[in-house]
Amino acid sequence: MESSEVIRALSALAHPVRLQVFRALVVTGKAGLTPGTMAEALGMPLNTLSFHLKELANAGLVTQERASRNIVYRAEYDQMNGLLGYLSENCCAGAACAVDATAASACG
Repeated sequence: MESSEVIRALSALAHPVRLQVFRALVVTGKAGLTPGTMAEALGMPLNTLSFHLKELANAGLVTQERASRNIVYRAEYDQMNGLLGYLSENCCAGAACAVDATAASACG
């Protein structure tokens, strides 16, 4: 993962609403969520949610797919795992430590 991608992803996640939205998508898994379902569950206006979903999509952290009349958003696990890998790449100067690389890739 390039440092510019890392900066975009971390910038997107640095906002409390975007972090909340991203975590909701991660918890939901590969089934994803529609904007209406997310807005209701998170208690926020749809236009606010749309703005934050766009920012997460621009950072590569979520994908969108049209399913009939709906758009389904999903967490982009490869991008998330790439970010985690980048952040922990040289952890503990190469010694075994608390970070388990297999745990980070278990979701994707």
